[in-house]
Amino acid sequence: MNTLDEDLAALAAVPHLLVALDFDGVLAPIVDVPSDARPLPESAAAIEALAALPHTTVALLSGRGLADLGTVSGFGSPVRLIGSHGGEFDDGGAVLDDAQRDRLDRLTTELRELVDGEPGVALEDKLAGVAVHVRNAEPAVATRVLEAVRSGPATRPGIEATPGKAVLDLSVMRMNKGAALDVLRERIGADAVLFAGDDVTDETAFARLRPGDMGVKVGPGETAAEHRVDAPADVAALLERLRAARS
Repeated sequence: MNTLDEDLAALAAVPHLLVALDFDGVLAPIVDVPSDARPLPESAAAIEALAALPHTTVALLSGRGLADLGTVSGFGSPVRLIGSHGGEFDDGGAVLDDAQRDRLDRLTTELRELVDGEPGVALEDKLAGVAVHVRNAEPAVATRVLEAVRSGPATRPGIEATPGKAVLDLSVMRMNKGAALDVLRERIGADAVLFAGDDVTDETAFARLRPGDMGVKVGPGETAAEHRVDAPADVAALLERLRAARS
């Protein structure tokens, strides 16, 4: 296996490069209040510099809803934003039909009733689903709520469940980051991809990487990525090294 520096050097030389990055835990440290998350200044600067280079596309690929991702990241064009695990592209996406809208209404109502009065549990409404956040709940509450969601709303026909760190995403349409990465790669004609992620939901993207691509896992845990760094600060340094090499 090549070293991280060797793979960075190879990526820097490809004609059209796609740099795709999860947000929370990768560009921004994990915080108790999701709306307080912000990218590290060093990461933000490296992303802006990379996105300004010729034939270099930078995309944030997050489980957050698209509007929320734009707010907390502070990025817009030319940085691409893809939210809801690939269900929402910044150029359109996640257009629901009538049956899916009805299903989403029922899902939202059921989840609100289920988590009502549960301390520390929060719901995040998305264009095509709802996320159940338990990061700020006591362990016993978090376990009880997630088990209730998994055995209830998550089992309904047409509902797709995607577990993450202290969150369970429920959607009325099938989506994952791996499929979204494939779509974006083809749309822009990328010759190679760098993808960095920290969560179990990012493994679908790592699994879709091809020869010549580079996957970077941030933090602990089993992964299909070939490389690993410890924290968002390391991602910032990696992005700056890539920018310098590609410049």
